Amino acid sequence: MTTDPCTEAALTHTRPPRPLIPLLLLMACLATVLTACRGDAPAHTTRFETFGAAADLTIVGIDRHLAEEVSQRIRRELDVLDRVSWTPGGGSLARVNQLLPSGEPFIAPPAIRPLVAKSQRLAEQSGHLFNPAAGFLTDIWGFDRDPPRGPPPDPATIRQYLEHAPTMADVRIEGLEMVGTNPTTQLDFGGIARGHAIDLAIESLREAGIRHAQLRIGDGVRAIGDRTGRPWRIAIRRAGGGGVFGIVELRGDESLFTAGDHQRTYLHGGRVYHHILDPRTGSPAHGVRAVTVIHSEAATADAAAHALFIAGPEGWWSVAAAMGVDQVVVFDGAGRVQMTPAMAARLEPLDGRQPILVSPPLTAVGKEQGSGTR
Repeated sequence: MTTDPCTEAALTHTRPPRPLIPLLLLMACLATVLTACRGDAPAHTTRFETFGAAADLTIVGIDRHLAEEVSQRIRRELDVLDRVSWTPGGGSLARVNQLLPSGEPFIAPPAIRPLVAKSQRLAEQSGHLFNPAAGFLTDIWGFDRDPPRGPPPDPATIRQYLEHAPTMADVRIEGLEMVGTNPTTQLDFGGIARGHAIDLAIESLREAGIRHAQLRIGDGVRAIGDRTGRPWRIAIRRAGGGGVFGIVELRGDESLFTAGDHQRTYLHGGRVYHHILDPRTGSPAHGVRAVTVIHSEAATADAAAHALFIAGPEGWWSVAAAMGVDQVVVFDGAGRVQMTPAMAARLEPLDGRQPILVSPPLTAVGKEQGSGTR
């Protein structure tokens, strides 16, 4: 058995550390807020960079100094998760990818284990269109670099890889140990890491007594409570990322994620290549420009948006049903806008001239998945 010696001491927790704010101070501040008028509650926003994207955290209803303290702690926790599950070339994920091809068991970094387990569940639901085990494709296409760059891989390399292409079923966790059963397995959590990090950060905010907040990383957001008595209004952008197609209001606890062909690209030989790779072909998925998903869990919304993008304009509906997401809008390559009835019921289009194709209602989905038809 091989032990992973590179896991930092800060990563010995399976989730972010407990709040550092003294409990009595926190309770006193929250008591003051709860007796105040909700319409006058302050909103404090902190902007920073994490997971390779711009991020902002807005906390509503607490003292500014306390909000700043909480925001800085959340930022530090996100930086740790970034180093573990996102940043290439170092940290725990790089060590895992070195050990997986050996086929020998090793101690799995504690922060990686829940991410692997969650990815396995969502990968199976998606029919393995969402496939974090296909990190080799990310590498040979040049999307592991910052900024990404070509050239695209030789077709023969892709064909050879596809003969033994791995899935998340090739990664096994037994107790504290992890083992890879396919030597081509390389983990890339680009389709779930941001969502997973947002979920952990929101959990940490709640443990600190925060009831109203919004955390956005790149094109993903999760909002709890409301913004001074009003819903959180979130823009859904058009295909290509230019301009706003419509607005949705989030209230209570909801997440929204978009996967699009504009997010991570490079130009080579006069052609633009994007980062959402179809594990069935080994090449960038085609037929869809962007997908937006709303779900209670940010990790599920993140993974589902990528899986539905890969499923294409004809296949997204059945994959959405299998993954338990019933609020979806799809911008396909033909310029059409497709969406589920549940999304159509709440989205406010800003351009009424563009026709919207509403799909049949999705069949009932499992209660455990946190979604259902409306």
